Amino acid sequence: MNPEVLIVGGSYAGIAAGLILARARRPVTLIDSGLPRNRMASHSHGVPGQDGVSGVELLKTARQQLLDYPGVRWLHGEAVHAQAGAEGVQVQTADGQVLAARKLLLATGVTDELPALPGLAERWGSTVLHCPYCHGYEVGGGAIGLLGGHPLSASKAPLFADWGTVTFFSQGLPVSDAEHAAMQQRGVQLESTPVVAVQGEQTAWLELLLADGRRVAQRALFVPAMQRMATPLVQQLGCTLVDSPLGVLVEVDAARQTSVPNVHAAGDATTVGNITLAMAEGVRAGIGMHHALVAEDSRPG
Repeated sequence: MNPEVLIVGGSYAGIAAGLILARARRPVTLIDSGLPRNRMASHSHGVPGQDGVSGVELLKTARQQLLDYPGVRWLHGEAVHAQAGAEGVQVQTADGQVLAARKLLLATGVTDELPALPGLAERWGSTVLHCPYCHGYEVGGGAIGLLGGHPLSASKAPLFADWGTVTFFSQGLPVSDAEHAAMQQRGVQLESTPVVAVQGEQTAWLELLLADGRRVAQRALFVPAMQRMATPLVQQLGCTLVDSPLGVLVEVDAARQTSVPNVHAAGDATTVGNITLAMAEGVRAGIGMHHALVAEDSRPG
């Protein structure tokens, strides 16, 4: 059975969209390379009914449930090329397979780009973190750092005070009087000496090496990672992008239709969010694509 919808990306948004379409009895093929964005994190939080379950386990269960539907095919591989037009879409995989369908969903997510500090990448997902709502509670209070990285970092610093005793490392970026006053109101310390490396072998704390030689122990360091599209398909297809505080996102309408006919997008590529928001984006995309398919089916021949 040829698919009516191709979904590139088998993480939370892709599976959520696939479930909606499968339940609408539309044949779907998912293409997934097996590299979800949160693969470095040992647990996932903030998912109602599944709080604390690992992301790997969440995806394993969701995939098994999706594959119980007879109209679903799962293809492990990397999508390397895509094209779309008024008549439909085509996707080519790295091993040379070419798949065609009426609609394409890009649930390909984003790649996090960390600041170029020695020792930072190795601790990503353990003591170097990005989202306080996802990981802040588990830090357990105590000394936590927030690394400045873009112009909005300072304005976000007071937010982190609910999760510990915060030091904001400005990394040479200016901090306005109003931003500093807001930090003081929330007990956030301001450190202007740049962090030059992240050290420490412990799993529950780290040390920040400052440019003046000081070492500052922290329970965790939150980092404003910039984001880029995780796949070249977005640019190949010519999807319109919009700026966000942490990078670019794919522009979509309420049905998650992109600027390219027959191409939808959902998940981290369209919103700055977490697992539950990615799932919600996938549901919206699945419903939007089903509505589009029905509208096409209803046109007079």
